[in-house]
Amino acid sequence: MATRYSEQVQAFLARPHRLLVNGEWVPSSDTEEIPVLDPATGQIITRVAGAGARDVDLAVTAAHEALEDGPWRRMSARDRARLLQRLAGLVAEHAEEFAELEAIDAGKPLVAARSFDVEFSLRHLEYYAGWPTKIAGQTLPVAVPGVAVRTERVPVGVAGQIIPWNFPLLMAAWKLSPALAAGCTVVLKPSELTPLSALRLGELICEAGFPPGVVNIVPGTGPLAGAAIVEHPLVRKIAFTGSTAVGTSIAAAAAQTMKRVTLELGGKSPLLVFDDADQPAAVETALAAAFANAGQNCSAGSRLYVQEGVFEEFLTAFTARVTDFQLGHGLDEGVTMGPLISARQRDRVTGYITAAERSGARLLTGGADTPAGTDPAGFFVRPTVVTDVPQDAPIVQQEVFGPVVVALPFTDEADALAKADDTVYGLAAGVCTRDIGRANRVTARLRAGSVYVNTYGHSDAAAPYGGFKQSGLGRELGAENLDAYLETRTVWTSLS
Repeated sequence: MATRYSEQVQAFLARPHRLLVNGEWVPSSDTEEIPVLDPATGQIITRVAGAGARDVDLAVTAAHEALEDGPWRRMSARDRARLLQRLAGLVAEHAEEFAELEAIDAGKPLVAARSFDVEFSLRHLEYYAGWPTKIAGQTLPVAVPGVAVRTERVPVGVAGQIIPWNFPLLMAAWKLSPALAAGCTVVLKPSELTPLSALRLGELICEAGFPPGVVNIVPGTGPLAGAAIVEHPLVRKIAFTGSTAVGTSIAAAAAQTMKRVTLELGGKSPLLVFDDADQPAAVETALAAAFANAGQNCSAGSRLYVQEGVFEEFLTAFTARVTDFQLGHGLDEGVTMGPLISARQRDRVTGYITAAERSGARLLTGGADTPAGTDPAGFFVRPTVVTDVPQDAPIVQQEVFGPVVVALPFTDEADALAKADDTVYGLAAGVCTRDIGRANRVTARLRAGSVYVNTYGHSDAAAPYGGFKQSGLGRELGAENLDAYLETRTVWTSLS
């Protein structure tokens, strides 16, 4: 397999993969190296240093010192912006290398990694590169005589950022960009399953000229590195993307030292297809909603509700298109769906499918068996459509995080809304209809952070993203996300 890699990727994989702490690549002090697997083959492609509590302490201390006493503190907003722009330029120069790393580390089809993961990472860096010179306070017309009052926006402090394995490069850019634009320093923990693109990004951060300690990268497990970041007293802000269960524990731990927290958590998002919708277009919307990134997407439209008058007809057309997906290694031509990230995740997803079948569900396509034509050692699951299950079934209520969609009928708007809102999650939702009045009525009632009408799953650096209910706390992206990395200081000055 290695002979298929480009020279740049082969050279990167051959290098030692250490921790980026205070501008230097250092070995782990107290944990073993972590094997990194290609999920399409199950083979180890390299190993990386795994951070423990001591490594995290060194990284946080470096970030704190860089913020308090280093050149980063004295750097002008214009120069911070230039560094972000320079980093974006370097990522653009190495775009194909990053796409290949995402294909072999995260199992993505190369074309998807290139057009989405890398492209949108660039957009985030470029968007936030425009913000450092726009962050400003205000002069306040207070009623107290003889004083001048102004506000200043200042960095909240060291930001601990913990990112997941489903969009490794994009999540790194998503988290780093606003923090650096605001003037914070960062300790970033990529997932131990997909650390490669973050480590390569770290090399470019050094090349771009960021001062030592501004960005520190510490791959490692959640119980070791993640917990140490959350509990460290010098970390003032936690940004986490991952499961609701882990997010809940992070929020509780962060509260002990009153850290700022933003949490982008799980979802079980509904797509509502009404009988007046453009049915062929709605089929394509449903495919993108459910199966993008092999369903390993927090906002995946994994609950497909179709109005009962067109339910069977829609499912026939939808299922026919589901079988068009070509599974395989992300570097192979024509592949449109890659593997799941690990054997554990594959077994978790197939467990939901098997349990639904045993409870009497009808599988329209897919299933828990190994897909034909894929590497038997890879972690593949066929795209699966399930129906004839009750609303309270685990496969309807719980986040499967794989290429599995549950299709169920509804009667009218009230029934659709009741079923759509019948989970603990509220990350995203979609509506397919030609009736603009209905679209506005339904979107106004959906309890979700992102709502899509006759489309699904778009994202942009300028558009806030986050969830209602147990899907999160706060918002990522946009100008709103900068507030999570800034404190407001009010300055009163006597004029006498």
